[in-house]
Amino acid sequence: MDAYKLSRLDAMGITVWRRREASPGAAAPDASAVVVEAPPATSPSGPGAAHEAELEALRLEVAQCTRCALHQTRTQTVFGVGAHDARLMIIGEAPGADEDRQGEPFVGRAGRLLNAMLGAIGLEREAVYIANIVKCRPPKNRDPRPEETASCGGYLRRQIELVRPRVILAVGRVAAQNLLGTATAIGRLRGQQHRHPQSGVPLVVTYHPAYLLRSPAEKRKSWEDLKRVRRLLQEAE
Repeated sequence: MDAYKLSRLDAMGITVWRRREASPGAAAPDASAVVVEAPPATSPSGPGAAHEAELEALRLEVAQCTRCALHQTRTQTVFGVGAHDARLMIIGEAPGADEDRQGEPFVGRAGRLLNAMLGAIGLEREAVYIANIVKCRPPKNRDPRPEETASCGGYLRRQIELVRPRVILAVGRVAAQNLLGTATAIGRLRGQQHRHPQSGVPLVVTYHPAYLLRSPAEKRKSWEDLKRVRRLLQEAE
């Protein structure tokens, strides 16, 4: 494994054991400690220029949205970024203060950790598509209210239809519960097999990077979730 990927794992707090030359009579190394290389990040097929144009039209529509009260306090909408034909789509809950200023999801410390998490399975941020359940920042970073997630629900469903990911990664409790239509705790949702109800796409649940920054001991569980994502991407090839 190259130094770049090792640095990404280190940022997640994941220790990778390196195989040493065995001395005579020594036991064989544990193969489970070796990290498997990730699948290629790109796909030869995609939605094409027409879908890219539709995504851009949808972005412009979202920028003018006044469906809920969140438009009154936003600096700007945060539509989504990434490859229009991404094999992996990451969905979080809502923009925070940094996202509201910059107009891009997952920036700041949480964004840097998300980038490291992606790098740990061989993916660049630019190769995935990243969006949120709602497109405007809730005041004081509170959880989005049901009427707010309902107002944005059609936008997100259309993003999923246009990007056509092979796998969806739901990041955080709010994202997971809204995507799956459940009130089940995230600790019980992660580690299970899910599919997105509307598209049927395999869906993996993991903790939000902001939570992992506060609770670094949980990074090991998120690493297991990321390995599940990698397996699903391999199976979808």
